[in-house]
Amino acid sequence: MQSGVQAPTQVELEAWNAQLAAIGEEYKALMQDLLARMVPSDAAESVHEDMRQSFQAGAQSLMQNPPLLWQTQSRLLQDQFQLWQQSLRSLAGEEVEPLITPDKGDRRFRDDAWRDDPYYLAIMQQYLLFSRMVEELIERLDGLSEDQKRNLGFYARQLVNAMAPTNFVTTNPEVMRKTMETRGQNLVEGLARLREDLANSAEGLNVTMTDRNAFAIGENIAVTPGAVVYENELIQLIQYTPTSEQVYKTPLLVVPPWINKYYILDLRQDNSLVRWLVEQGHTVFLISWRNPGPDQRDLTWADYMQMGPIAAMGAIEQATGEKSVNLVSYCIGGTLAASTVAYLTSTRRGRKVKSVTYMATLQDFRDPGEIGVFLSEPVLEGIEAKLERDGYLDGRVMAYSFNLLRENDLFWSFYINNYLKGDAPAPFDLLYWNTDGTNLPAGTHAWYLRHMYMENRLVQPGGLELDGVKIDLRKISTPSYFISTREDHIAKWNSTYYGALLPKGPVKFVLGGSGHIAGIVNPPSKNKYGYWTNDALPETAEEWLEGAEQHEGSWWPHWQAWITENGYVDTEKLVPARQPGDGELDILEPAPGRYVRMTIPEVLGEK
Repeated sequence: MQSGVQAPTQVELEAWNAQLAAIGEEYKALMQDLLARMVPSDAAESVHEDMRQSFQAGAQSLMQNPPLLWQTQSRLLQDQFQLWQQSLRSLAGEEVEPLITPDKGDRRFRDDAWRDDPYYLAIMQQYLLFSRMVEELIERLDGLSEDQKRNLGFYARQLVNAMAPTNFVTTNPEVMRKTMETRGQNLVEGLARLREDLANSAEGLNVTMTDRNAFAIGENIAVTPGAVVYENELIQLIQYTPTSEQVYKTPLLVVPPWINKYYILDLRQDNSLVRWLVEQGHTVFLISWRNPGPDQRDLTWADYMQMGPIAAMGAIEQATGEKSVNLVSYCIGGTLAASTVAYLTSTRRGRKVKSVTYMATLQDFRDPGEIGVFLSEPVLEGIEAKLERDGYLDGRVMAYSFNLLRENDLFWSFYINNYLKGDAPAPFDLLYWNTDGTNLPAGTHAWYLRHMYMENRLVQPGGLELDGVKIDLRKISTPSYFISTREDHIAKWNSTYYGALLPKGPVKFVLGGSGHIAGIVNPPSKNKYGYWTNDALPETAEEWLEGAEQHEGSWWPHWQAWITENGYVDTEKLVPARQPGDGELDILEPAPGRYVRMTIPEVLGEK
């Protein structure tokens, strides 16, 4: 035995044996839970088949290119030999430069041991070299379509990131330290948390991202004062309480996405877009979508339009006497808003909307980005079969899929903290919202995926028919404001730009910094991210960006200037502030209402 190393005492051995027994019991229970979930759905089977075909296509391409195969094998051998030499020099006490280091934004290898301990340094480098080789190899493959290469790259990245040494107990220095310090109690608690998360997942694994007991809707999130003044089977319409004595005459209707709850726009007082809009003098109405279940299976896109924005506009007229509104929409809510404005235009009611704002909205789906991996024909057929059988798509399945688009940040980091370190997630309101999902009705979602993502019909003149009316985005004369975000991985900004080229009315396109959430929910008080503007609308997004001017801070004041300076609200004709319940609509209940509180387990009768 080496000097300075003491043998464990009998008490320590007994404590370790007890912990190992506890870990064994938790692991046994976990295996039983997993076995009970081994039967995949139609959608999961179609994804697995698409993955198999993608790797098969990649392998065939590589075998048909012997020089590339030889170069790849030689590169692997060379990297391993250099790493072996470096390790020997390091063990001899020589200070050597790493062969490869993590990218600046890679937070997996922040612990000092990855740099200072030769064992962990070698493991990290071996992994990073392999990861780089896979990425470069896929990029050099010939004979694959763009979709095939995209899918292969996505699936390969998932597997490579799953193999990261940070995801395993014995090759993660932080986990090893904690395991020794707690005698494995972290693993006992982690396995228990894993079983709990599995029980709360539909398919895949929805990791707990935050302390859900730290938040309550209407108490410390979604707290802007207001009242529900209208409801139907699909929506509750919230009218917010004014904060000024006078307001603009034209009311404002917010159409949020129904894939998530609306309160991403009303998380806290200091970053609430809803509160800020009220403070600017708008009479703000907002649609709160119902969390649907099997009973809503037959709801269509046209139903979402009629019972959503159109019904809301009718209710707003009753509440305020105004026949027109300004629309502000977000994500899929924006896709619906574009459909609605086109429908109203085709039915000679286009004046009901004075202006429309699209936040991070796809209208042209020619390049949906990595989310297209889940929308190949075989995968879509699997999703359609599951929707047909169940009547809805479980929102937890959708959340799991979206998290895989940013797997290291939104899956593996929580996997390590929750299950390997055994840590309880910290309170974070944004992540609370992110895990408070909604289901999607079969009739709407299947139609949306096929007609929008697969066939891109929304941009085709007359390509879509809603309630017997063919719509055409090119006929829209309503003034439009597009705000997209440069790092958006859900609605790629250069894809959203194509939508700005469609309307015949005046269009303003603005590009914000950051991503799908932070770039939109960017209050002026934070002075973050910045935005770009360009009065011209050239044919390509790249040309637009080349001629764009960068500005500091939030895009919110720029939007307010756009809507006031162009007269979409009249700054000279203000009216007395409208309180919820003052018009023809009675107050049904205080904001935020019942619909936003409905959770997936409650809707499905699981709790």
